[in-house]
Amino acid sequence: MKFTQEHNELRRTVANFVENEINPHVDQWEKDGIFPAKELFKKMGDLGLLGINKPESVGGMGLDYGYEMVAAEEFGGIRCGGVPMAIGVQTNMATPALARFGSEYVQQEFLAPAVAGDMVACIGVSEPGAGSDVAGLKTTAKKDGDDYVINGTKMWITNSTQADFICLLANTSDDQIHKNKSLIIVPTNTPGITFSEKLDKLGMRSSDTAQIFFDNVRVPQRNLVGTEGAGFMQQMVQFQEERLYCAAMSLKAMELAINETIEYTSQRQAFGKPLIANQVIQFKMAELQSEVEALRALTYQASEDYVNGGDVTRLASMAKLKSGRLSREVMDSCLQYWGGMGFMWDNIVSRLYRDTRLGSIGGGADEVMLGIISKYMGMGPKKK
Repeated sequence: MKFTQEHNELRRTVANFVENEINPHVDQWEKDGIFPAKELFKKMGDLGLLGINKPESVGGMGLDYGYEMVAAEEFGGIRCGGVPMAIGVQTNMATPALARFGSEYVQQEFLAPAVAGDMVACIGVSEPGAGSDVAGLKTTAKKDGDDYVINGTKMWITNSTQADFICLLANTSDDQIHKNKSLIIVPTNTPGITFSEKLDKLGMRSSDTAQIFFDNVRVPQRNLVGTEGAGFMQQMVQFQEERLYCAAMSLKAMELAINETIEYTSQRQAFGKPLIANQVIQFKMAELQSEVEALRALTYQASEDYVNGGDVTRLASMAKLKSGRLSREVMDSCLQYWGGMGFMWDNIVSRLYRDTRLGSIGGGADEVMLGIISKYMGMGPKKK
């Protein structure tokens, strides 16, 4: 990608926001098990950071996805995984379908407040029995008069305890599994919605996550996103922005771990010399940084193709796969050089070790990405 002055200005704005408004509070948010999404998102909305590539008609900047990717990369500099993930849910997971397919009513009633930071959004896709298997979800939304009546449950929902609305994927007919699903906007204050206690996760501690239960929840049919039965396709399109965001966000997180490890091993003395004097550590850091740069090039290429209107399913899946696996390698390798300090809970590398492990699970597991890539390589089952 070729970055302009406008790209660089946005990069500086996001980096300054992360340094001044987020990182000073991260340690406390991690201890609290939650961050103040409404307060933080309002500050971001005031700066336009929640609507970078959203239409100007809803208060967005109307810029192309390349600018969104620049912001995502800088959000990776946040000293935990939970907050940038939650931001990504708001910008790249729960709202792209509203911008692309939503009616004027849906965009003004829900997307515009999300862009302004006046509403927190979450995405309701995963279920206890349907994580990566999106087609297998069981939640239903049946028509009754002018309403949908929703029953079912959603699991592992980021932002859920603070969210104002859910972009919900549910079965709206008995048609084939790829043609019977619709995206519906469900306000969280609707009667019949209940939440579990916050889930106790391995990582992403500052991100609130819960299970959501729907018991005869009524929402007007005008809350439908686009056309009925198109939800699976809409969600697959929405996934592309999610996966590109995840890849871009991972870059600075990995560099944070590498740089912190170089700093630590430069100061830590062992056997009469700094640890970094050992060539094996130098070479490992160089190798890891080289891998990060390769992923950055892949992510930039996918983003550029997306801006130009190309089908980036293959490249986005590759970037998502590589970011999850490389994050695991980087964090594990760096943690090793911290010795006993690396096994301490509050160490930044141990935090990233826990947080980035989700990268190979959420948004489509590694095995799902490999399946998609295989199909694009012509290795999938042949249709008869």
